[in-house]
Parts: sequence; structure tokens; C-alpha cells
Amino acid sequence: MITVAFLTSGKTATAAEQTSLLRLSIREKGGIPFKCGGGICGTCRCKVEQGIENTDAVKPKERRHLTEADLAAGYRMACQTFVTGDVAVSWVPAAPRPGTVA
Repeated sequence: MITVAFLTSGKTATAAEQTSLLRLSIREKGGIPFKCGGGICGTCRCKVEQGIENTDAVKPKERRHLTEADLAAGYRMACQTFVTGDVAVSWVPAAPRPGTVA
């Protein structure tokens, strides 16, 4: 089992290798923001703070939303990233919707 630390929300989850980062976040309420879950909208952008070597290869859909500088800094799209070992990720929290209490 691998451990994923969702730094922005303070949650931690365990999963099997080759687990989708976004699917794990949804299942374990990790908090990574998303809209489409398919690499189209780009809202699941996150930064792999630790363990970037424990992620799979960058997908073409990620390259539509992330620059080479972003990728070099550790940014990935959670919906397209599968983890192969322990990682810690952070993200910019989604803005609250108008009329909701944060």
C-alpha cells in the first residue's frame, strides 16, 4: 500500500499502486478541486510536493494545461496522474461559490 498526503486539506489516504490521484481524492475526501475529471477543464491542477518520482508519465492532456516550467516545478493534473509510491500533494483551494458559507 502507498500513502498519499493531501497537504492542503490535511488528510492522508492509503491505496494500491497505480491508483488515480483524483479518484483517491474523491473517494477519501482529500479535497483536490475538480469539475470534469477527464483532463478537459484543468481544475484538478496540483503540485506534487514530495514523491514526484512516484508518479507515472505525463499525459498529452496534461501538456494542454501545464507548461514545461509547471511540470519541472512538480505540477500535475490529478485526473491524469497515477501514483506508484508515496506522494504528498498540495493545490490552490477552489473559491467558494457565491451565496455559500466557507
